[in-house]
Amino acid sequence: MLKSFEDNPNSLAVMSACIAVLFFSVNDMAIKFLSGGYALHQIVLLRSIIGLTVLLFVFLPFSGGFAALKTRRLGLHIVRGLCVAFANITFFLGLSALPLAEGVAIFFVSPMVITIFSVIFLGEHVGPRRWSAIGVGFLGVIVVLRPGTEVFQYAALLPIAAAFGYAALHMLTRYIGRTESTLALSFYIQITFIVIGAGMGLFFHEGLVMQDPSPAMAFLFHSWEWPDVRDWIVIGAVGASVAFAGYFISQAYRVAEAAIVAPFEYLAMPLAVIWGIAVFDEWPDQIALLGIAMILGAGLFIIWRENKVEDAETADTPRYRR
Repeated sequence: MLKSFEDNPNSLAVMSACIAVLFFSVNDMAIKFLSGGYALHQIVLLRSIIGLTVLLFVFLPFSGGFAALKTRRLGLHIVRGLCVAFANITFFLGLSALPLAEGVAIFFVSPMVITIFSVIFLGEHVGPRRWSAIGVGFLGVIVVLRPGTEVFQYAALLPIAAAFGYAALHMLTRYIGRTESTLALSFYIQITFIVIGAGMGLFFHEGLVMQDPSPAMAFLFHSWEWPDVRDWIVIGAVGASVAFAGYFISQAYRVAEAAIVAPFEYLAMPLAVIWGIAVFDEWPDQIALLGIAMILGAGLFIIWRENKVEDAETADTPRYRR
C-alpha cells in the first residue's frame, strides 16, 4: 500500500486531505464549543502545546528524527506561521458569533482570494469564466451575510479576513514545500502559535472589562480560567486534532498540486452542517443555504477551471484562459 502511494502521490494527497478535513472539522466544532468560557489565546496556547507534543512523539520518530526540522528558510516559516495564526484567530472569532455552517461557508471564499492573489502577485491571466465565478461567490457571501437586515453581524466579516490569511498560507506552502519536510511545515506553525498565545496571555490573562461586548470580543479578551475535567478532554481533542490536521494538509499540498487537493477541503461544509445541528442545534435557513450553495459552487468551479487550464498548458495548447 505504501508503495502504491509512492507511485501515485495524488492518491496520497487525496487521502491526506480527507483526513485533515475531518480533524479540522472536529477542531472547529470544539473551539466553538469552548468559546463561551475561555479566552481564544488560552485555547490556542493549550492546543498548540498539546499539538506540538503529538508531533514530537507521534510523527517525529517516523519522519527522520530532528533532522527533519532543519531548515534554511526560518523566515518564511515564521511568515507562514503568522499567516495561519491570523487566519485561525479571525476564523474562530467569527465562529464564536456565527452558526458553524455559515462561518465555514463564508471562509470558503478562499479559492477566489487565491485566484485574485495569483493575478496580483504571480501575474497570471484569469479569463471571464473565473471572474464570473468569483463574482458569484462573493454574491453568495452577501446572501449569507444579508447586510442591512437584522440578521447581519459584523463578526461575519471575520471569516472573510481568515480566507485572505489562508490564501497567503496556501501560496507559501506550495513555495517552500519543495524543500521543507511535512513535519517542519507543521512544527514551525505550532511554535508560532505558542509564541502568540503566550504573548497575548502575558498581557490579557486577567481579561478586559467591556460593557456589552460582542461574542467575538468576549472570546478574544476573556480572562484565563482553569479548565474543568470535561473541558480538558475537549481541549485535548482540539490539540490532537490540529496536530493531525496540520500534518496531513501540509502533506497533501506538498506532494500534489492545489487543483487536486482543494476540492476535497469542501468536505468541511457538510461536516460543519452536521456538527452545527448535532452539537449546537443550528439549522441553516433557506436563504443561508442558497448563499452557501453559491459560494461552494463558485469555489469548486474555480478549482475545476484551474485544473483544466493546467492540463491544457501541459499539453502545450495556447495559453488562453477563458
